[in-house]
Amino acid sequence: MLDEAKDAREAVAATIRIIAVLAVGASPLLASRADAEIAGFASNGFEVREQVHVSAGSKAVYAALTTPKRWWASDHTYSRDATRLTLDPRAGGCWCERLPDGGSVQHLTVVYAAPEKALRLRGALGPLQAMGVAGSLTISLKEAGEGTDVTLTYAVGGYAHEGFETLAKTVDGVLSEQLARLKRLLETGSPESAKP
Repeated sequence: MLDEAKDAREAVAATIRIIAVLAVGASPLLASRADAEIAGFASNGFEVREQVHVSAGSKAVYAALTTPKRWWASDHTYSRDATRLTLDPRAGGCWCERLPDGGSVQHLTVVYAAPEKALRLRGALGPLQAMGVAGSLTISLKEAGEGTDVTLTYAVGGYAHEGFETLAKTVDGVLSEQLARLKRLLETGSPESAKP
């Protein structure tokens, strides 16, 4: 039993290192993000905040937001295929993923849905699922000028064997990338960045 627990911790640590490498590899993308920060950090958790202005109305932003298969990066799914993602945007609804072998993953659960205004979900994303942590992801929409300001806040607390410093940086990078992809989808029709 102790060996299994040790193996699980080592697998989580390895996954975190891989995600950190992916986030660093995406640094040119991250450098172009509008506003991203680790808003708070402590020994028992962290909070990251991402903000971007999208040249689209809140109705279009909310519709895209609640269809993650259109904008979430496949690299940040268990199946490596974002088209397997679904989101039921109502209290109790699931942000889920179908796995190729008939399995499934529950990423987050909706606890608050206010169409065109906000979406709040609970759960631990990616490798955080294997840890003793809980998270709250809130995405707020506010019409501003000719578009919508989108603010994403993810607060995570609990126990992480390796601590939260590396996790906070990695989660900040991954969520910033996803918000940039949502913006590109709404403004260009594709979540992918233009090739140089």
